[in-house]
Amino acid sequence: MPYDEPLFRPPSEADSFILQATLGCSWNACTYCAMYRGKSFRVRPLDEVLAEITEAGIRYGSDIRHVFVADGDPLAMDLAIWEPLLLALASTFPRLRRVSTYATARNLLEKSPRELRRLRDLGLSLLYLGPESGDDETLRRLAKGASAADHVEAARKAREAGMAQSLMFLLGAGGRDRSEEHARASGRLASAMDPRFLSTLTLTVVPGTPLARQVDQGRFQLPDVPGLLTELRGFVAETRLSGAIFRSNHASNHLPIGGRLPRDREAILATLDQAIAGRLPLRPEWARGL
Repeated sequence: MPYDEPLFRPPSEADSFILQATLGCSWNACTYCAMYRGKSFRVRPLDEVLAEITEAGIRYGSDIRHVFVADGDPLAMDLAIWEPLLLALASTFPRLRRVSTYATARNLLEKSPRELRRLRDLGLSLLYLGPESGDDETLRRLAKGASAADHVEAARKAREAGMAQSLMFLLGAGGRDRSEEHARASGRLASAMDPRFLSTLTLTVVPGTPLARQVDQGRFQLPDVPGLLTELRGFVAETRLSGAIFRSNHASNHLPIGGRLPRDREAILATLDQAIAGRLPLRPEWARGL
């Protein structure tokens, strides 16, 4: 399929059909993010998107079970776009099991409960959200455009509509000065949002971003590796989830680890204690990446 690059998707959507219904990100102000910098947000013409669904049906047909709707936060699209899109996906792919997309607290809060239930009824079943932090000061510095309370309310609306959530938090996002506050508050926010899937990534300072300029000016310092592992320990220790699959195995992380929370919390904490004490090998720097 022809795509407007760069194109991003969650690691768990590697085998999905990627449908690029929007270009860029409607917020596009986060200080650490370079994914859509310089790319204006727009919703693609519906006839173009529907034509690509038809083409994918001809080429792949019953092989497609998962669809990920891109780019940055397509939930910002109006229901008038989502409805024909989801109906076309359902009618084109007979073995379709899941439609997912990126979302933000902002565009979840902008949708009414009726609209969210309609989207779920039409097949949109999984939302990927990146609160990145539960610490309001860190969220302000990151320019996320939403508070911890906003994320809790957004998660409640999604849950009541029947949509599953996959949350992402960023180790190191609070810098050295707010490392502990960031870790603990993030664990509390994850608990309040209570997702089905939970992951942590490690912040990478990307050249050309506002955060990179803060680093150059001495206004932001990323915690060292033991500090990042300590953050992860504080995050996991603070969680009180009803039941989530947890992964911290992204290529950016120094220690691939995971399990189910709360079931495996103590085992994960014990492993992290070993790593912090230097008794476990970590991923070498050359193997790490975005």
